[in-house]
Amino acid sequence: MIEVVDLHKRFKDLHVLKGVSTTVKQSEVVAIMGPSGGGKSTFLRCLNRLEEPSSGHIYIEGIDIMAPYIDINRVRTEIGMVFQSFNLFPHLNAIENIKLAPMNVRKISEKEATERGMELLEKVGLVDKAEAYPEQLSGGQQQRVAIARALAMQPQIMFFDEPTSALDPEMIGEVLDVMRTMAKEGMTMMV
Repeated sequence: MIEVVDLHKRFKDLHVLKGVSTTVKQSEVVAIMGPSGGGKSTFLRCLNRLEEPSSGHIYIEGIDIMAPYIDINRVRTEIGMVFQSFNLFPHLNAIENIKLAPMNVRKISEKEATERGMELLEKVGLVDKAEAYPEQLSGGQQQRVAIARALAMQPQIMFFDEPTSALDPEMIGEVLDVMRTMAKEGMTMMV
């Protein structure tokens, strides 16, 4: 499903990723571990080209997404990304955050996007928070809305960039429960 071959990333004189190669099979859950500043977030951001690698190849479903003819935005529709800082739109409530991309990118109707969004909010245990704005939600709740938002695009792969690092210890369990459920359902994940 994902194959990374000799991936390098440099920021001027700083060589962050040095020849990283790995393979992730469908339905696998892979943890990326290392010290702070070791390039874990950079690696994930390179895998969907939010950060441009300096060299190397990234194959998703056998397609080299580093090829110059690749429409990276189309590739990204199959990859969900959850960031440590949630990145919810503060002026949109939970359900609006969730249905925005499916309506604009996948061109599904607002009715269908709302129905799917409510199903996802139920899945993450927040159906009662559909009308709540990010500032009205705890960190754990915001992160679960962010997961629901990523799942709304029906991705084949999910990347999590330190999904619990910005949370209070008592909120971590609720996010991990959602991730465990996703793993049991066969979602390919890199964390």
